[in-house]
Amino acid sequence: MRSNDVLGFIFADTLDDKVPELAATRTMASIPIGGKYRIIDFVLSSMSNSGINNVGICAKSNFLSLTDHVGSGSAYDLSKRRSNLTLLTPYGGKNFSNYVEIIYNMHGYIEHCREEYILISPGNVISNFDYTQLFDFHAKHNADITFLYKRRVVPAGYDRPITFDIADDGKVKQVFVAPGNTDEVVNHVCGTVLIKKSLLMEEIRKALSLNELDIKRLIQKSVEKYSVYAYENKGYTAVISSINSYFDFNMDLMKKSVRDELFNPKRPIYTKVRDDAPSRYGLDSKVKNSIIAQGCVIDGEVENCIISKGVYVGSGAKLSNCIVMQDTKIGADTKLNYVIIDKDVTIKDERSLMGFDSYPIYIAKKSVV
Repeated sequence: MRSNDVLGFIFADTLDDKVPELAATRTMASIPIGGKYRIIDFVLSSMSNSGINNVGICAKSNFLSLTDHVGSGSAYDLSKRRSNLTLLTPYGGKNFSNYVEIIYNMHGYIEHCREEYILISPGNVISNFDYTQLFDFHAKHNADITFLYKRRVVPAGYDRPITFDIADDGKVKQVFVAPGNTDEVVNHVCGTVLIKKSLLMEEIRKALSLNELDIKRLIQKSVEKYSVYAYENKGYTAVISSINSYFDFNMDLMKKSVRDELFNPKRPIYTKVRDDAPSRYGLDSKVKNSIIAQGCVIDGEVENCIISKGVYVGSGAKLSNCIVMQDTKIGADTKLNYVIIDKDVTIKDERSLMGFDSYPIYIAKKSVV
């Protein structure tokens, strides 16, 4: 199977309702992470690095931030004569949990594209994955449908998670929806699937005619009708399905092993470029185990923090275990611990806020504290 015969398709609003604070003014896929990236950078970069030349992004609402970030796709090498990035907004105001109607509403775009296969991916997954492995596995087993799965305990926030019982050769024997014991390590499927476009649209049209709108039920029935396989992603993979998982992932970036795997120079992660001057550190500043983007001014103390571009930390301020998004101003002698601060926030002098690792405090975009 050739990579350029695969259409990439991303659902940008995946599990928006599980992070209402962060997704109040943006889609899940455009939530800032790691100081300079957005969640969608990882799946877009993985698709581009795997040779996929045509990608569609489906978003329901709050897509201004997403549109501004991905632009024409040039940052991801998807704006050439034979490559394209298309933002599909809006898709008719349908309920985002009803994937059957959403995909059908996109049938004009999907069927117009020249690619024979479609790779569908959720917008809340962070991984640097080589999809050519999935393509080769699909072709080798002559599969009709191939899902990507991860061996793990189902993350919090998945109300009706899908898990598989898989044979040694990767063939799916049984599909479970919302299994009872959520503390066990299972074969968790979070939405990435490779399928022939014609087969997908045939099943979607049939489901609509029978009023079978539950996509998870369709997946269960597909095992009886088609050759369904599953391929394991053995690399580092994070899913954002709650405010805690968002916080935990950013803290994971402090680990060198995680950074080395996610930011593999052989498969670079691309993002929108914002040119800023190098960050400036005051004479009394102290920085420990933190990621500081460019354009910052640090006059206080920072430890175990993710600091985005253009952030100012005043003299005498002490930040620990915080995520600070771009262009935020933090006043002098401020004490912050376990706090997530959105963009363009102003925190005045001598303020004190403290959360906990299992309950970080969130400050909304453009707030003044």
